[in-house]
Amino acid sequence: MFLFLVVAMVVVVAAVTLAVVGGGGSDSGGVLPETAPEEFVDPLPVTRPVGRADIEALRLPMAPRGYRMSDVDDVLGRVGAELAERDARIAELEAALAGVQARAVGGRGLFRDASDEEPQS
Repeated sequence: MFLFLVVAMVVVVAAVTLAVVGGGGSDSGGVLPETAPEEFVDPLPVTRPVGRADIEALRLPMAPRGYRMSDVDDVLGRVGAELAERDARIAELEAALAGVQARAVGGRGLFRDASDEEPQS
């Protein structure tokens, strides 16, 4: 019985090895067909700021061990620059709003010059 199991195991290992190395048929040319590597085409808009829908629709091409680091770095750099620009614009608008609010609250009603007062008769 032991000899039968050993022979069966050798036959199975040989069949799997021949299938992998042989590639199946003579016209296949190998185990896996040759494919051109995927190229990253940046779908992020150039003419407008990057939005949430742009990020959700973004798909990076796969590499043998995950994603290409250069593609990921390019996208993260672009998104980081967009966020930094947006943060600077928000800070600028908040400062302008604070200035307008300060002028509205501290306007003419609180601080009057002596020349503004009318003489009482």
